Amino acid sequence: MNGEELRRANKRLAMKLGAVALGALGFGFALVPLYNVLCEATGLNGKTNAESARPAAVKVDKSRWVTVQFTGTVMPGLSWEFHPQQASIRVHPGEITRASYYAKNSTNQTIVGQAVPSITPGQAAQHFVKLDCFCFKQQALEPGAEKEMGLTFIISPELSKEVGTVTLSYAFFPAVKGS
Repeated sequence: MNGEELRRANKRLAMKLGAVALGALGFGFALVPLYNVLCEATGLNGKTNAESARPAAVKVDKSRWVTVQFTGTVMPGLSWEFHPQQASIRVHPGEITRASYYAKNSTNQTIVGQAVPSITPGQAAQHFVKLDCFCFKQQALEPGAEKEMGLTFIISPELSKEVGTVTLSYAFFPAVKGS
């Protein structure tokens, strides 16, 4: 192979490697929306819908109880106190239930946060229907302000009878400006 052929071969190889790198970069950007769609459709990773649902005529299953445990976490960059007002609630599937969380801004500036829910076990996510939730909107707290944030939900009677406990966790993040 002479010098000219070697240069052409190297150029073709560089073009192929560049195309592979661009394809990998594009695939990396597409992963997040694809993952979100997959989780939303299957309930994987405890992701739930982020909009309110209207309750259809749901029959309450009085023959069993499901314990709903609540947790709350404040992520770095958000100087809030945040926790559930109750550690857990026992509910009948199909029953409309209300719970609340407490938040306090401990800083001297207004801070806006966004709550992101997660439900475990993952199979329960598709059966946990939020009718109203503070997680649907960003929450702004003035300096030193306290706020009770409500959540109204139903656990579908179609939840497997093997599931006796569901954990609803909220992670509160600083809101992204412009979103």
